[in-house]
Amino acid sequence: MLFPSLIYHLYNRANGEDNLFRSEENYNFFLDKYFNYIDPVAETFAFVLMPNHFHLMVRIRSESEIIKNIMSERITETEKIISNQFSRLFNSYSKAFNKMYERNGSLFQRPFKFKEVRNNSYFTQLILYIHNNPVKHGFVKNIYDWPYSSIHQISKNESAKLNYNEVIDWFGDADQFKKAHERIEYFKSVFD
Repeated sequence: MLFPSLIYHLYNRANGEDNLFRSEENYNFFLDKYFNYIDPVAETFAFVLMPNHFHLMVRIRSESEIIKNIMSERITETEKIISNQFSRLFNSYSKAFNKMYERNGSLFQRPFKFKEVRNNSYFTQLILYIHNNPVKHGFVKNIYDWPYSSIHQISKNESAKLNYNEVIDWFGDADQFKKAHERIEYFKSVFD
């Protein structure tokens, strides 16, 4: 269960050998749905969408923010509201994907996985890991060549949906953010 005001690494993959994303349209549709359902309950620091899996780094909003953003007479417990929003995201995307590709059944593995970010080192390494994931899996040689990553929005300060100011400040400034991503040794030890 996800709790208010905590930071998490969230991740999931497709069932079996299937892919979650088969086209640019799929990636963009997922991101639209993601920010529609998740922004009311969580701030996003970083994301990467890969063909068969994704990684997200979020801070769950405070209980008062969640209640203000999601008025629900049916659900009154904050943790259930959070869970319901993620469920709505995955169900909505799965239904559209299944209809588009004339497939049936569950698309995502259940339940999705998460780890609390409990220290500064993990915070730093997680951002670097997320952005380096396409390189790690051999899809590109340079992190800036993968289009479905928050590295672009953070580097350009261009997304109102991302908490890029906090990410840039975390590294010191935009230059330090970029330099940290160039040093691969930061993320190898924790996630391999």
